[in-house]
Amino acid sequence: MKVKELMADNPIAIGPETPLKDVAAILVEHRISGLPVISEQRTVLGVVSEADILIKEQGPEPRRKGLAGWLLTGDLPERGKLAARKSGEAMTSPAITIGPNAHVAEAARVMTEHGIKRLPVVNAEGRLVGILTRSDLVRAFARPDEEIEREIREDVVRRTLWLDGQELNVRVQRGDVMLSGELERRTDVALLPRLVARVPGVVSVNTVLTWRWDDRSVERRTRS
Repeated sequence: MKVKELMADNPIAIGPETPLKDVAAILVEHRISGLPVISEQRTVLGVVSEADILIKEQGPEPRRKGLAGWLLTGDLPERGKLAARKSGEAMTSPAITIGPNAHVAEAARVMTEHGIKRLPVVNAEGRLVGILTRSDLVRAFARPDEEIEREIREDVVRRTLWLDGQELNVRVQRGDVMLSGELERRTDVALLPRLVARVPGVVSVNTVLTWRWDDRSVERRTRS
């Protein structure tokens, strides 16, 4: 499954001149945690989030005097956000983004690694085309078994591995996948479970697979 199949394709976005009070009102009204900040050409300049506004809300910390105070507080990025009045001054930049054709497993990895809840989706020119949230990924994970089985057969088996799948049995029960049968090549038997594990909603993958042609042994002989 690709990002473009899950993303919201009409995302709310703001310009860099939007007052922070208006940003906060939009977040509250739409019950979202962040907003992409875009230029007039819809290129993503950054993201302003609840965390950015909280920096403003907490106010400046008491400044310690002398060299120790300078070393301890330094010239942190948050210091500039404390004085921010507009979204362009408070936003986190550059924004972490993803493309519409990326796999949702990649989106999940990016969100987890960077601890973010929303990913602006941009095209090849860097223009905003959608928003993907953690809720979108969770919704995909909660799909019924029938949808998961259909994606395995159509996207993984046929479109990715170019297999007819006539001798492959796919059974999905509460996200647990059982693959059995016979495939043409040994490399397909090794690759199929890894690809199936990346399908949203798959909890585990178990296999009882055989192959007709051991292409790995041919590869080893060729290298020798």
